[in-house]
Amino acid sequence: MSSQDKIKELLNLRDQARLGGGEKRIDAQHQKGKLTARERLELLLDEGSFEEFDMFVSHRSIDFGLDKQTYLSDGVVTGYGTIDGRLVYVFSQDFTVFGGSLSEMYAQKICKIMDKAMKVGAPIIGLNDSGGARIQEGVKSLGGYAEIFERNILASGVVPQISAVFGPCAGGAVYSPALTDFIIMSKETSYMFVTGPKVVKTVTGEDVSEEQLGGAFVHGTKSGVAHFISDNEQEGILLIRKLLSYLPQNNLEDPPVIPCNDPIDRLEDSLNDYVPENPNKPYDMREIIHSVADFKEFFEVSESFAPNIITGFSRFLGMPVGIVANQPNYLAGVLDINGSRKAARFVRFCDAFNIPIVTFVDVPGFLPGTAQEYGGIIIHGAKLLFAYGEATVPKITVIIRKAYGGAYDVMSSKHLRGDINYAWPGAEIAVMGAKGAIEILYSKEYKDIQDLEERMKFLQKKEEEYKRNSPPLTSQLNMATLMM
Repeated sequence: MSSQDKIKELLNLRDQARLGGGEKRIDAQHQKGKLTARERLELLLDEGSFEEFDMFVSHRSIDFGLDKQTYLSDGVVTGYGTIDGRLVYVFSQDFTVFGGSLSEMYAQKICKIMDKAMKVGAPIIGLNDSGGARIQEGVKSLGGYAEIFERNILASGVVPQISAVFGPCAGGAVYSPALTDFIIMSKETSYMFVTGPKVVKTVTGEDVSEEQLGGAFVHGTKSGVAHFISDNEQEGILLIRKLLSYLPQNNLEDPPVIPCNDPIDRLEDSLNDYVPENPNKPYDMREIIHSVADFKEFFEVSESFAPNIITGFSRFLGMPVGIVANQPNYLAGVLDINGSRKAARFVRFCDAFNIPIVTFVDVPGFLPGTAQEYGGIIIHGAKLLFAYGEATVPKITVIIRKAYGGAYDVMSSKHLRGDINYAWPGAEIAVMGAKGAIEILYSKEYKDIQDLEERMKFLQKKEEEYKRNSPPLTSQLNMATLMM
């Protein structure tokens, strides 16, 4: 065979590999509103930067008729490329080949790029679209999942890991995305669950659709599994690119600083009017975040889950920071199980990857009730407490309106090694609100006053006395709680 013939054979094999499961299955993928594995990588990576590994790999199984069905690449496209010039390692599952099901060789391909990403210190991005383990390969496919999970665990906190779910993700397949730092799901075309609707129907009698059981809306609002929900795959891929712009390559590097011409001394007079004088009146904390960030930009994470607490990324003078904030617009900004879990995970991520944390506090306390206590609010609140207390990145806290009770301690207080703690004019720090405190401290005197008008005057007087001990100026003079 001549050199030209060998080159022609190589090019033919490449064309065959790029076709995946064939034109018919590619058309079926498009009819579902989904992109192919390679189309997704073309959108994700800088043009011409993708270098593919193991393009000609195929499965090694001969049972159940697999000896007559072989496809080059074996259902997953792997390799490396760049995003905005920065190195990333990627895998993209190909649903046109055996429904994207995972085989022994498929798993080895993914493990190889994960090992290389750890070796050079680069992010790992997985684009998931798979029906789960390849049944024909039995324990080999299950073992392949475990190999991937082990690498997810070893990479945790070392390099950023991002998962996009653009199709089915069921059974054992869900645990790899769950072990990564961020999950993106697209509306209508993606779902995640451990057991499918048929099993649920058989075992529990519940009649539920795939979308109702594990669609993007469910995981974005109820379970908190998905950090981002995109309208389509194209938007989801753009979210990945934007997210990476805030993150370092690995845990030994600082996040990327970009040029910034937004003046550091920019005045925002509107900030004087954001916080209502009435302490019980809600307002949108996002307005404050947008006002102080570079170019008023804020990239929110888990926007639809536990909306009583806000998490996300902004920049100050071009440097990425993690933002955590109570949201008075929802449940008065109270801390609950979901909010504590959400914030704790985000704080620990920022700490792992050298991203400073800015916390905006307006919290009346923890949400009371049997549902919260039975659900373990003590443990989940402690997770947030632990995350802040453990974090060694710079931590700046701003108390906007109130910080009451144990929630004051938990929300990056100075006593949890907060580096600099500021307070808004009129902010309060106290064990509880004035009305509740007076009813406890003066319960006997209060009950003894029979005249309603006299009782109200008594309460008002005592509340004013209590409030005089709550403002941050008093706290600073008495106990050095704040730096102002």
